[in-house]
Amino acid sequence: MSSDNNSSFTEAGRSQETVRSPEGLKLLVTVVNRIKSEYYADLIESLGANMQCFVAAEGTAATARLGIMGLSDERKSVILSVVKASDSDRILEILGEKFKTVRNGKGVAYTVPMTSVISVLAYRFLADMKEPASFFGPSAGNPAQ
Repeated sequence: MSSDNNSSFTEAGRSQETVRSPEGLKLLVTVVNRIKSEYYADLIESLGANMQCFVAAEGTAATARLGIMGLSDERKSVILSVVKASDSDRILEILGEKFKTVRNGKGVAYTVPMTSVISVLAYRFLADMKEPASFFGPSAGNPAQ
């Protein structure tokens, strides 16, 4: 009796699918001047984020302190994005470069690991996975294979 790489056999001889863990996700939190929020949202989307949410915010620093730090506007946007853990360092590096080079584009970005997602369908959406059942064996959840 032979088996392929994605199956194992129980004592009764029935095939049992081997499930691989999906890739981890992280919540990317980006705080930028409100006038630059669309620019940064488009950039983050182009880097692999499939879901983003904007939250309007306001800074609390005194206007004099903002000028010293080079921050001209206290109206901010918080952009919440879901990214693959494997892409997070690259995305943070690109954002760091943009914060230095884009006029009025200063900001702060960090990631928080997501420890669970409610369903496979939600995970596929958040991870921007186009192929069905791509982290399961060949026949799990996809009868066409």
